[in-house]
Amino acid sequence: MTSLLEGAKKLVTRSSDIGARVDGLERAATAARGRVDDSVVDDAEKVAARAAGRLKLSADHTVVALAGATGSGKSSTFNALSGLELAAVGVRRPTTSWATACVWGKEGAEELLEWLGIPARHQVTRDSMLSAADEDVELRGVVLLDLPDHDSTEVSHHLEVERLVQLADMLVWVLDPQKYADAAIHDRFLKPLSGHRDVMLVVLNHIDTVPEDRRASMLDDVRRLLEADGLSGVPVLGVSARHGWGVDELRGMIAERVAAKKVTRSRLEADVKSAAQRLQEATGTAKAPSLSKERVAALDDAFAEAAGVPTVVKAVADSTRLRANRATGWPVTAWFSRLKPDPLKRLHLDLGASGKALTGAARTSVPKATGVERARVDTEVRALADHVGEGMAPAWASAVRAASVSRLPDLGDRLDRAVASTDLGAARIPVWAGLVRVLQYVLIVSAVLGAGWLALLAFGSYARLPEPPTPEVGAFPLPTLMLLGGVGLGILLALVCRWLVSLTARSRARSADKRLREAISEVSAEVVVAPILAEIASYAEVRDGLTTALR
Repeated sequence: MTSLLEGAKKLVTRSSDIGARVDGLERAATAARGRVDDSVVDDAEKVAARAAGRLKLSADHTVVALAGATGSGKSSTFNALSGLELAAVGVRRPTTSWATACVWGKEGAEELLEWLGIPARHQVTRDSMLSAADEDVELRGVVLLDLPDHDSTEVSHHLEVERLVQLADMLVWVLDPQKYADAAIHDRFLKPLSGHRDVMLVVLNHIDTVPEDRRASMLDDVRRLLEADGLSGVPVLGVSARHGWGVDELRGMIAERVAAKKVTRSRLEADVKSAAQRLQEATGTAKAPSLSKERVAALDDAFAEAAGVPTVVKAVADSTRLRANRATGWPVTAWFSRLKPDPLKRLHLDLGASGKALTGAARTSVPKATGVERARVDTEVRALADHVGEGMAPAWASAVRAASVSRLPDLGDRLDRAVASTDLGAARIPVWAGLVRVLQYVLIVSAVLGAGWLALLAFGSYARLPEPPTPEVGAFPLPTLMLLGGVGLGILLALVCRWLVSLTARSRARSADKRLREAISEVSAEVVVAPILAEIASYAEVRDGLTTALR
């Protein structure tokens, strides 16, 4: 129980950093899904899952795999390292696709062996055998695997080797003097594992069959080939499992690395780093971009043009002039303006609740975007996407472009609804115009009364009736002053108000333009900007995850 607790403590300490790297790789793979090649993402996710699974298992055991080609002497090396003749105890090299495992210190290794997929019938517990105590202590914690031949004609053997090579903490490649340069092992295994030099040993077995004067040069040649594979610095040891030459040295090298308790961590770090580098090549190394305010503003302008905002703004100005001039104009002639159609109503805008219920609020009569306006929208969308994708890998830049146009098919309806739902502020006449209207009617009533009064005086003079006294204001009779003043002041007031109406129309047009562009900007943000921002966020998540995985 004490050893299990100590092992758990070591696992927590060891996994604090590598666990963060695994998490970073997993986050990067999840964020990259659908943006880069699925095979690269699948590989990263598998590595992350495999590393996470290994971290949950025994930290006191190290999986050491012996791999090589047919005739390389893996089994004899396996027997020499274990100090056992497996056939002597009823265990022999399996003729199936399963590997054989020899375990030093079985306690706590059960789950690890199950994770490795080694059947119980192919497991040998070294502690249960008659062996020297120092041998047990030296390799305690080792799970030694004898893998099938990687060049076997059996497909199941190939699959088993590839599976366990990915799971082993440490790899010992057993080469034969006759086939150590075989491209099969170099191209299929050694080159792809160029980042795993710290968890790898190479053994040139059957060294006894090589003339003594050629042994050193042959070992140098093996090192040269490894260097070409990107594995310079990997220890190369000449052994003869049959005669026991170099076995103790090999055993000591394995024991030394296992005792350092760094092999498992180094293997997982190498796996994570390798997968992260492949994912980074697919996603690019540029920093997460930011949206250009100038490009977004240009996009909003293009959308506003396509939505007919200039047409609607002009209609607001014209409608304001029409309604305000009707209210403030001279009542005798102002009624003629009722014969003119209201520009906003012609566009099915600002009709009021009952009007929208009658004509339908979903559509306006704003002219559809012209080919030139649609082309400008496409150009600005493409320019924004290209600006964001600059510096990204081609696959991710393509994902940004695809996201930028993913919602464009609904653009026409969205823009129309935005225009239709915007309060244009032209429904009510200005307060001052209402006051002018009252004043105009007071003046017209005054003129009518003055005209009536003068008519009565004229009729009395014609009928030779006694002329009543007529009040005067200065040198002008009151009835004449009422008639001329009511007409003159009314016309003058109407002319002055036209200037005020023009100012009001321009002010309301600017206000309507601002509200419309804000509504259009919301559409732009939802239809184009939001999908691009989502891609930027995913890219930033990938960069952050890869930075963590590769630190």
